[in-house]
Amino acid sequence: MNTPQTVPQPAELLAPPSWRTVDFISDLHLQASEPATFAAWEHYLETTPADAVFILGDLFEVWVGDDAVGNDLLDPAAGFDARCVQAMGDAASRLALFFMHGNRDFLVGQAVMDLCNTTLLADPTVLVFPALTEQRWLLSHGDALCLDDVDYMNFRRQVRSPEWQRAFLARPLAERQAIARGLREQSEARKQSGAQYADVDPQAARQWLQAANARTLIHGHTHKPAVHDLGGGVSRVVLSDWDLGATVPRAEVLRLTAGGMQRITLC
Repeated sequence: MNTPQTVPQPAELLAPPSWRTVDFISDLHLQASEPATFAAWEHYLETTPADAVFILGDLFEVWVGDDAVGNDLLDPAAGFDARCVQAMGDAASRLALFFMHGNRDFLVGQAVMDLCNTTLLADPTVLVFPALTEQRWLLSHGDALCLDDVDYMNFRRQVRSPEWQRAFLARPLAERQAIARGLREQSEARKQSGAQYADVDPQAARQWLQAANARTLIHGHTHKPAVHDLGGGVSRVVLSDWDLGATVPRAEVLRLTAGGMQRITLC
């Protein structure tokens, strides 16, 4: 079993006293070819009663740089990415909106966060929520804990380095988009082959929770919604992915209130 060389020291976010309801979503993989998922997400943002929404990675199927959005979000000719950013900005005018990088959209930058008034979260981050009995919740996308996927972990270290990102973002937009299409095709081919994906390493998850002084880890990435007892009074809660075009449509929110934690099915 693999273990991380170092356990990250999580950032902390203190919930203001006014918060009573917090939602968590992840792995929507928004893309122009899946309009039903985009519509469901847009409607959710317009209607959720949450005081804050935490998007824990892979909101977008791919993100090749903030310059893909364009300069005018109100331009009727604005592309799909710009429509997503506009929806986030509209939501952020009514509630607190947070975004954490995933393995698909780790190039989302501060420029876009500023456009839509969204707070970029470090991975991992502890949400400190004094209004609840359990006051500390560890948030992550989850991919950094899938230690048995050695090839991916090596790839992740490469593409998360500032040097790689500067070199990639310096390429012309069309070239970056072509590279992204190639990576998506490789990923789809792997899925079609029936290859098994690594799950979160339990020992690593326990180490992260211990470092965070938290009992519950909330994450996405694996597309396997469940609650896993890690022993010793700690657990991890896995978010669902969204796919309104699937044979059995999926769209789920994890909602946290003083009454506890519940999964809200939107379809």
